[in-house]
Amino acid sequence: MFKLSDLLKHDGIVIQCHNIPDADTIASAFAVYTYLKAHGKDSKIIYSGNLEITKPNLLEMITKLSVPIEYIKPEEKTAVKTLVLVDCQYGERNAEKIEAETAAVIDHHVQVNDVAFGVISQLGSCATLVWDLARQEGFSFNEYPNVATALYYGLYTDTNSLEEISHPLDKDARDNLQFDANLIRSLRNNNLTLAELGIAGAALANHSANHDIKYAIFHSAPCDPNILGFISDLALQVSGIDVCVVYNELSDGYKLSVRSCSRSVMASEFTSFITEGVGSGGGHVHKAGGFIRKNGFEQEIESFMDKRIAEYFDSYDIIDSANHGLDVAKMKKYKKKRLPLGFVMSTDMLEKGTPMIIRTLEGDTEAQAGEDIYFMIGPLGEVYPIKAEKWANSYELTDEEFEKDYDYSPTVKNKYTGESLEIINYAKSCTAKGEVHIRAKPLIKNTKVFTAWNPEGYMYGKAGDMLAVRSDDGNDAYIIRRDIFEKTYEEVK
Repeated sequence: MFKLSDLLKHDGIVIQCHNIPDADTIASAFAVYTYLKAHGKDSKIIYSGNLEITKPNLLEMITKLSVPIEYIKPEEKTAVKTLVLVDCQYGERNAEKIEAETAAVIDHHVQVNDVAFGVISQLGSCATLVWDLARQEGFSFNEYPNVATALYYGLYTDTNSLEEISHPLDKDARDNLQFDANLIRSLRNNNLTLAELGIAGAALANHSANHDIKYAIFHSAPCDPNILGFISDLALQVSGIDVCVVYNELSDGYKLSVRSCSRSVMASEFTSFITEGVGSGGGHVHKAGGFIRKNGFEQEIESFMDKRIAEYFDSYDIIDSANHGLDVAKMKKYKKKRLPLGFVMSTDMLEKGTPMIIRTLEGDTEAQAGEDIYFMIGPLGEVYPIKAEKWANSYELTDEEFEKDYDYSPTVKNKYTGESLEIINYAKSCTAKGEVHIRAKPLIKNTKVFTAWNPEGYMYGKAGDMLAVRSDDGNDAYIIRRDIFEKTYEEVK
């Protein structure tokens, strides 16, 4: 596994941003430069290509934060000893190729070329990736206020003003970086040029719409991700449009900005459906972003999206948990296997009444600490709140120590103080009593269930996942992912 400290073994280090740099690549390069300098290593930050930086917010960022970035004309580039590419990859078209004895890559996009030295992780921003690499080694950029502010702004811009954050590490970076709020406010309000205003106007005029389903697709000229978000925010205010996709073409793919004001279409899930198999996407209920990579993609982009969107709206059923009308008697009966599971009493972590955010790979859930609220931890690290009474009816404490290793350790954040606590550190082990049964059946079609505990949102299940109803509460219908179901339930004959 790549670590930032691996770079300390090398000399003659040049950190390269991609051509026409944005805030994320500049911030990431600045952070790597600062890490190296703090460990006694000299390096320099460069970018190349045919255009120098002209955007007012980026010029202000570089000046106010003292970012030592240099522009190298393509004809003036020379070979280097060690090249570190940030927010781009070696040999990619959006980064001028510079010959190097050793090349390392730190990027958050889909992998394009073989990477022998470096790390690629599909986060919302490269700034998050660099922040996390440093955090893993006990190095805090908060001790370098200019760098922390740059990283926050890189994350802010690459996730469309934080509206398209989906990965918990991006949220952790957002919550932990200590930034200059006044400078961020200034940069945010210095973000749009007259030329970009013209791009927005042209994109709004260049669209296709389906008035029956109430969605529209808008094509924009190349621009900053924030401008795509600005266009999609405006588009959603148009009467007759409940869901919109704004996209533009980049050197390595297509960037999407998605908005939804429809109760039955969560923007994050909608974007994941569109990009499945050809890219990635995620975000919030109403706002999301995505990327479709060009590598191996040979279709006309708008025809592809039109087809995918039509498939999406034809792909699912909707079930209201409070009035589901299911013939439960014909569904098979199951009970929880006696597997070691984890649980935490919320008041063991926070004082009663404290508002909190439970953060997992599946997303954020808000709750309030109380004696009647426990957290269950499933076999794959999934975390969900459960009422104490239901826990007592369904589970029992064991003497085993609860030990699990997950890709991302779920946390609880105190909304009063901002402090994050790892749930695993407070977890005790329990097993199902097997006394409470569920009725369940596999979904034959993608399905959205509006649950009893969250009537404004829905659980999304794919064909093959399990639709479940608690035997002791006929209005408690929900979806269990197939792999989780197979690990945790067994049929009652």
